[in-house]
Amino acid sequence: MNASLSETVSKTVSLHPSTLIARAKACAEVAGQFASSVDSTPRFPSEAFAELKKQNLLGTMIPTELGGDGTSLADVMDICYSLGQACAATAMIYAMHQIKLACIIRHTGGSTAIEAILRRVAAEQLLLASSTTEGNAGGNVRASEAPIETAADHITLQRKATVISYAQYADGIVTTARRSATSEADDQVLLVVLKEDYSLEPLQGWDTLGMRGTRSEGFSLLVKTSPEHVMKQAYSEIHTQTMVPVAHLTWGSVWAGIASAATTKSQNFVRKAARQSGGTLPPGAAHLTQAVSTLRSLRGLLQSALSEYQDILDDPKAISSLNFQTTITLLKVQVSELALSTVLSAMRCCGLTGYRNDSEFSIGRHLRDVLSAPLMINNDRILNGLGTTTLMAPIPKSING
Repeated sequence: MNASLSETVSKTVSLHPSTLIARAKACAEVAGQFASSVDSTPRFPSEAFAELKKQNLLGTMIPTELGGDGTSLADVMDICYSLGQACAATAMIYAMHQIKLACIIRHTGGSTAIEAILRRVAAEQLLLASSTTEGNAGGNVRASEAPIETAADHITLQRKATVISYAQYADGIVTTARRSATSEADDQVLLVVLKEDYSLEPLQGWDTLGMRGTRSEGFSLLVKTSPEHVMKQAYSEIHTQTMVPVAHLTWGSVWAGIASAATTKSQNFVRKAARQSGGTLPPGAAHLTQAVSTLRSLRGLLQSALSEYQDILDDPKAISSLNFQTTITLLKVQVSELALSTVLSAMRCCGLTGYRNDSEFSIGRHLRDVLSAPLMINNDRILNGLGTTTLMAPIPKSING
């Protein structure tokens, strides 16, 4: 099974590229039609996910022998980018679902119970939510308070999750937990459960500036299930080898999509203004050049990081190395800041027209959504956590070194 995922992640072209593009485009069109409603209500993007299920894109990364398409990570990133241009909430939910799938696919450990869940995801187009934040740990996903409790024929978990995005609309949840009541907080496992094995009790709501449709509310998660639903490999390894790289690559693709949508609007604004003024560019046109430049840099960072990850995918030692982990962790910081900078440039290009909510060139929703990027696992937390690492890292002595 690990070999299948290695092939899936490392491929640069999907098995059915033209078909996949058409399927993704259909979903993006539906997502775009309802994006304003999803944001203003706010509500779960149900229409977009009905189309994603119709197009069989929820299980597309699952290997073909388990019923999926075996779609590459590169193509999943493109889907995230396309959806991000249409509806940021839809794109982020899709990305989070695919992150969990990537972790499960790569680290099944030959478990028939886990493989059965993957078959169901592919066949029934189930949506999986993620629960990695908890109680006082906040954004520290490498520490869990709630332990797995083992009984004679089942296990239980009671977890106060400060955030479980789209939990009430998901068909299953993938959650971290302390291995046992006597384990340390960082001795974690990954637990995969479907709806029949858990219940949710609301703890807090979700009234935010942007990304409103993700419905990232807090819940008390109560699980009773088979021990076979605990993944065998330690979460510390899953986190390093798959969770972090795939998260930062797919999140980054979503943010790049938002930035692309804002840049496209500013480009259209400049074109229209120039036509109406006999070819004279509007005062903010220079900001379009800046937006195009930062968007290009953003996409280049994602492409470079994906290529590096693909090259070392089958080498756990290389993935765990200080150099790669620093690179992939900083990717989140760099891409999120560049995406925000791009959208701000696009708004400055459009001026008051971009600032208005009732304008065809409004950048407001894009700006509110992309503001979440530096705050979702706060960039300051990441940079502070890498403080010692950067002190130890050698400074390159040449461009190619």
